[in-house]
Amino acid sequence: MKKNVGIKLDETLILEILSKNYENVVITIIENENDLKSLIKRKPDLVFSGIKYFSFNDKEIWLCDYLQKNNINYITSNKEALNCVCDKNKTKLLIKEANIKTANFFTTQPNEHEIESLLPVTFPLFLKPILRENNQGINPESVVFDFKKYQAKVLEIYNNFQSRTLVENYLSGKEYSVSILENKSKNILIVLPIEIIAVKNKNGHRILDSEAKENNLEELVMVTDRKIYRELCNVAINSFKALGGKTMGRINIKTSYNGILSFMEANFMPELNDGYFYKSFFLNENINYEQMILKIADAGMILPEEYEN
Repeated sequence: MKKNVGIKLDETLILEILSKNYENVVITIIENENDLKSLIKRKPDLVFSGIKYFSFNDKEIWLCDYLQKNNINYITSNKEALNCVCDKNKTKLLIKEANIKTANFFTTQPNEHEIESLLPVTFPLFLKPILRENNQGINPESVVFDFKKYQAKVLEIYNNFQSRTLVENYLSGKEYSVSILENKSKNILIVLPIEIIAVKNKNGHRILDSEAKENNLEELVMVTDRKIYRELCNVAINSFKALGGKTMGRINIKTSYNGILSFMEANFMPELNDGYFYKSFFLNENINYEQMILKIADAGMILPEEYEN
């Protein structure tokens, strides 16, 4: 998927679904800045798009902010929020500032913490690239129990991704994904947790690494414990608000060995086709894909003055 695309959509299917419920639904192809200006002139009620930004003549135009500036509705968060959740360090700093529980963490690169006693967080540790999405850079070696393996993983991330490493306490408990759909105009907030059960990797750890995610090796199940369900919803809602989310998003949460919930990361442009966002709707509310798309479109139809609220 291209860097400027946040959500890969089946445009023809989306067109078919929306055309059943809305008039004058069209697919608009944007190849240059004039195409974008023509879209603005038409003043559509909603732009249903997974594009983050366009690059025209060495100029980067973020679609969400461009539409917002022209009082046109869209389905995702703004540039600031999208960039924030792509930077795992910035995300966790904001979460910590909001007094939401998250694993202790720091960032590093090769030779920055040269001896074990300089590490701000104690073993076991979990290491991943700061600026990568879709679990890139996460593999069985992401969980480390000693300094030598810590150094090797930091170097691997630096060499493979040219990225600093986010280092945090390893949480060995259960993992959850909580989908959020906020319809401001109708004052409706849908919050849908599911549990992710990853297969054990070669080191015996249940972590959702890039291979497991790519090959759909994990199992997704409903959260049946009502107490845990409510706690997950609370953490997700507070995280969504602290990070400036709009309309929709996913919050990943994991527990420590003693069951304490901790924020992991957020995604404000979640995969819609067959990802956790859709599966949260299907498992919790038995909603099909078409119904979910219509709910997203309806949630995106907010009044211009509500953008700042």
